[in-house]
Amino acid sequence: MRLTCLFIADTEEKGRAVFTNEPIAAGTIIESSPVIVMSADERKLLDQTLLHDYIFEWGPKHDECALALGWISIYNHSYSSNAEYFMDFDSSMMMIKTVHKISAGEEITINYNGEWNDEKKVWFDVKG
Repeated sequence: MRLTCLFIADTEEKGRAVFTNEPIAAGTIIESSPVIVMSADERKLLDQTLLHDYIFEWGPKHDECALALGWISIYNHSYSSNAEYFMDFDSSMMMIKTVHKISAGEEITINYNGEWNDEKKVWFDVKG
């Protein structure tokens, strides 16, 4: 499930990004998607590829990883994001939910640290 108002467009600084062409209220689930769960050994292999930047730590002990299907891996990082992600380990699903009202034309971002306003440094130089 993904809201029909969402679209992907290129940005100058961050590459592809997810935007909305309609306002979205705070607290709205805008996407839910299945994930492909992989073991710690498989993650070691993925970490040697471009997919490293598109997988999420997975499981209660963070000892697995997951590749989200749908557009979840396209949302860019922000330390003060306007959405956040949730993981349902039992059903192997991820959801994106807004934390603020989002205006039409606005990029939708998540914080890769898990909490929407977590300022812990991520593994890459943040742009924009």
